[in-house]
Amino acid sequence: MATLRRLSPARGRLAASGALLLLVAAAVAAGVWLQFGERQTLGVRHSTGSTAPDRVDIAASVQRIDAAGRELVLRVLVTPRGALAEAGGVSPSADLTLQTSSAVRGDLTFRAHSRITTMDVPVTLTGGSVTDYPFDSYGTTLEFGARQGGEPVPVRMTLTNNDALFTAAVDGSTVDGAAVFDVGLERSGSAFAFAVFMMVAMWALAVSVLVGGWFLVTRRRGLTWPALGWMAATLFALAAFRNTAPGAPPVGSLLDYVAFFWAEAIIALSIVVVVVTGIRAEDPRSG
Repeated sequence: MATLRRLSPARGRLAASGALLLLVAAAVAAGVWLQFGERQTLGVRHSTGSTAPDRVDIAASVQRIDAAGRELVLRVLVTPRGALAEAGGVSPSADLTLQTSSAVRGDLTFRAHSRITTMDVPVTLTGGSVTDYPFDSYGTTLEFGARQGGEPVPVRMTLTNNDALFTAAVDGSTVDGAAVFDVGLERSGSAFAFAVFMMVAMWALAVSVLVGGWFLVTRRRGLTWPALGWMAATLFALAAFRNTAPGAPPVGSLLDYVAFFWAEAIIALSIVVVVVTGIRAEDPRSG
């Protein structure tokens, strides 16, 4: 019987270790699955336009989204095909102009017989506000038509999103020979999840400091310097933690009003109350 009693705790520890390893493995597997799904979404290629042999191919990719500046950077590579091209699409056979929508800042012109290189084009965003972070969303319309030698030519366009902090919902169509993409942008799943985690963590730390301060005050522990050091360190650590928010939202966003401002105020007030009551508790005249 004594031997069985000695083995039972060992078996319990072994079972607990096995369950912990299973939980860790499940968390890692879920993380890999979520990351793979987000990566697949990021690499989706949207296409629209003509499939004629003599056409202009436009490969566009969203490189960076500046929510505060309300614009995105679109990298554009133009490749003429068939009779419209020279040297296998390296240069146009005649002057080529890409006519764009009002959201894209200016038309793009490529001279005949000149090598075509990629261009970074700023595009204006509409709707949404960065102060709604992390629930902010934006939209824009990309429209590209082409004229070569003064005549309209068919266009085929592809669009991808390379900004990992945003997901893009794209609707492609062709209007009067021009390729049109209606693009909706919102925070990616990972950025949104981390921002929500930050808000929960801020409240958890603030409540922890508040409970710790209440304990010190009600027990009349005086000036307990290790506890005060922890509380003060939490006050300044939260400011640094807030600045790690994906996309660097400006001060005054929803993240601040929901969690950060309240957490800082609760912690600062707790420190002041603990110090005042601690001084009174250690003052002989107060007893």
